[in-house]
Amino acid sequence: MSTDLVEVVRSGFRECVHRGSAIVLRPGGEPLVSAGEVHLPIFPRSTNKPLQALTLLRNGFEPFDEAELAITTASHFGEADHVELVQRLLDRFGFTEDQLECPPDLPFEDQARAQVLAGSDRGKAARRIFMNCSGKHAAMLATCKINDWPTTGYLDIGHPLQRAVLQTITELTGEPETDLGIDGCGLPIVPVSLVNLARAYATLATAPEGSPERRIADAIRAYPRVISGTDGPDFRVMTATPGLVCKIGADGVHAGALPDGSAFAYKIDDGADRARLPLTLALLQRMGIEWSGEHAELAAPAVLGGGARVGIIRAVPGVL
Repeated sequence: MSTDLVEVVRSGFRECVHRGSAIVLRPGGEPLVSAGEVHLPIFPRSTNKPLQALTLLRNGFEPFDEAELAITTASHFGEADHVELVQRLLDRFGFTEDQLECPPDLPFEDQARAQVLAGSDRGKAARRIFMNCSGKHAAMLATCKINDWPTTGYLDIGHPLQRAVLQTITELTGEPETDLGIDGCGLPIVPVSLVNLARAYATLATAPEGSPERRIADAIRAYPRVISGTDGPDFRVMTATPGLVCKIGADGVHAGALPDGSAFAYKIDDGADRARLPLTLALLQRMGIEWSGEHAELAAPAVLGGGARVGIIRAVPGVL
């Protein structure tokens, strides 16, 4: 059973609660915190992007620089620098935006989306390159070209690239092969338990320098805004926590690890974004990270009433 993880307190009254499951692992891999259903598979959503990117490196993809490697792991906000990185990657391997098989979308970031809408017929404003997974899809096209695999239909579960992704994820997580789902961008998605998702991130964070696993972790650490966007949760948390590598996934998933191998993963049952930062920071605190000043505010954001602070959103006391 899942458990109460985050509560919204208004004027001293618990107004809402967000249930879910969470795990924190010690550096040796033993559980430090375990709440809810941490051994049952969940769809990891975009927390699997670093593992997908690892597959690309293992199969010959060589990024131009760390920023390009970061965009292959990104749930980017469609801001100008994100789009430029994806376009550069497409250009470098001779592809066009139309060859991306992710769905068209608008930029996630408010100003970027407003600029696109202001300059376009709204019905034609959405583009594949704006979709938050476009960096991953561009790098997948590149990897297909490098290996002489078909560059059309790379979303299919039976495509050689997706078979390689499945092999990488099952290797790093220890999960048995099972029926796959379809993610929001159209790619296959491998069900993974929270405990094994956390272990996979610990593997990335502690891998030997120069290894493909470590290259993924280092690129994410070096470019936290590239993998998310302006004021994105991953950008804010990694900026506040030196050495942390982490990645959010849609519908309330998050996973990460520190250089010592301690790691966390969670799934919020209702997928509420407002529960993310309080829960992430509470788990990192259990991993030995201390918060003060503006970062303490992230751990307990304000609930407003009439423009004034009348409560907080916080991890449920005593649960973690």
